Amino acid sequence: MEKLDFKKQFKDLYTASAKRPAIIEVPPMNFLMIDGQGGPQSQLFQEAIQSLYGMSFTAKFMLKEDTSTPDYVVPPLEGLWYTQDMADFDLNEKGKWKWTLMIMQPEWFTQEAYEQARETLEKKKNPPALSRLRFETFHEGKSAQIMHIGPYDAEAPTIRQLHAFINAQSYKLCGKHHEIYLSNPRRCRPERLKTIIRQPVR
Repeated sequence: MEKLDFKKQFKDLYTASAKRPAIIEVPPMNFLMIDGQGGPQSQLFQEAIQSLYGMSFTAKFMLKEDTSTPDYVVPPLEGLWYTQDMADFDLNEKGKWKWTLMIMQPEWFTQEAYEQARETLEKKKNPPALSRLRFETFHEGKSAQIMHIGPYDAEAPTIRQLHAFINAQSYKLCGKHHEIYLSNPRRCRPERLKTIIRQPVR
């Protein structure tokens, strides 16, 4: 049986044009989340990723044992980036931003299943950031997004294009800067990395 791929099921959320931004409606979704601060090369950031993927795959294989739910592909890593005052959100100072790293979970992954998966992972590997992990529903609502193709540190022009589009559509920025990492940086050349840049609006 073919695995359920949420990127295909929710195409509006996991595909975007690299040329023209678009306005979409993002529904409430369940996520595993970890908060932190510092650049992607920091130990805290790497520990957060390790715990998120460890928990996501533990949950996937645990749920796979239940034949009433479909097997699925673990969704991509996502990140919310922000500063205490978004007026200080300097596109060239990413290392100073705060972040929430997260991975979407299927709707049948419940709080009870989360507790069970967490206990299993703690016994097997107990990754260092596991205690900071949480499971909650996140609702972005109306948002604008665009695809960035290229290195992560070259996102600034794409972000400015997105913000200009939002202003031209008479919307205002709200919420947190959101990135969805569709490519594996260990297997993909920097110039080919695909990242959806999303910004909630009102």
